[in-house]
Amino acid sequence: MKKENLMNEEVKHADIKSFDSTPIIDAFEGMAFQARNLVAAAKIYDRMISDSNCTIILCLSGSLFSAGLKKVVSEMVQNNMVDVIVSTGAIVVDPDFFEALGFRHCRRSPLVNDEMLNKMGIDRIYDTFIDENQLRECGMVVAKIADYLPPRPYSSREFIWEMGKYLSDEKKNPKSVVLECYKKGVPIFVPAFSDCSAGFGLVYHQRERGDKPKVAIDSVRNFLELTKVKARAKDTGLVMVGWGVPKNFAQDVTIATDILGDRANMHKYAIQITLADERDGGLSGSIIKEGYSWGKVDRGFEQMVFCEATIAFLLIASYAYHRGNWKKRSPKNYDKVLAEVMK
Repeated sequence: MKKENLMNEEVKHADIKSFDSTPIIDAFEGMAFQARNLVAAAKIYDRMISDSNCTIILCLSGSLFSAGLKKVVSEMVQNNMVDVIVSTGAIVVDPDFFEALGFRHCRRSPLVNDEMLNKMGIDRIYDTFIDENQLRECGMVVAKIADYLPPRPYSSREFIWEMGKYLSDEKKNPKSVVLECYKKGVPIFVPAFSDCSAGFGLVYHQRERGDKPKVAIDSVRNFLELTKVKARAKDTGLVMVGWGVPKNFAQDVTIATDILGDRANMHKYAIQITLADERDGGLSGSIIKEGYSWGKVDRGFEQMVFCEATIAFLLIASYAYHRGNWKKRSPKNYDKVLAEVMK
């Protein structure tokens, strides 16, 4: 089998504008189990959007965009349904920035022989395929951006803003979340920024610079910047799709504001879509109510949904979009706020 035959079916991104999930959510209303939980989560998210005092923080983990959810988040950004994004690099860089450069993810059976894929230079994420050479080229574009920046430590938000500027200047794919956030002033934080192809680009940049000053990612500056957002927001709501570092990073800022002497409420709203189990003690599956004991998430408007994200997130986002309460929201432009307060 030839490489081109394995890479001939492109992943198509779902469009929340093209269908209204409200009838499905309404049908779930009288049901039980995860259908019932999904209804509760959808209504809490819509309540966040309706609350003019609420800053909405979207937490993303896994490889959601490679599966077809990129346009969902792009439309949420465009329509003021999210104010801040906290994500893994395996969403912001490899799928989003990667596709913005003109590359693509393709679908295929997960049963294809992995030894054959390795020889062909094809990387597999369950049933989606990526061209390894293109992925390396993506990393080299990140290195190129780093080469042109004044050498100093940057927060991931600052560096991703530069990635958005690059896409804008180069007139790259307009469907990119990174590009859309750049235009709307929505900050993107990637706490583990080197854990993706951007890491390869930054490693290359630092090696090539030798003893000269270098660009680096300052993880503490990440934390301080999001803490400053929390301190300025009257109320906050978490929409957590997946688990891991983004979930913990976004929740911890309530503690950080207290340590720094700023008065800030716990996160008023929180929903999470996950398949992780709470019984191993890990944060990924820990129920949101547990966060109250830490002083992170308040009680009253929280809901877990134990479902795969390509199903649940799509339905919740479509429901909130077609409810239309986002039309009353204004962009908060936290990128501009942070650029001023972090001088």
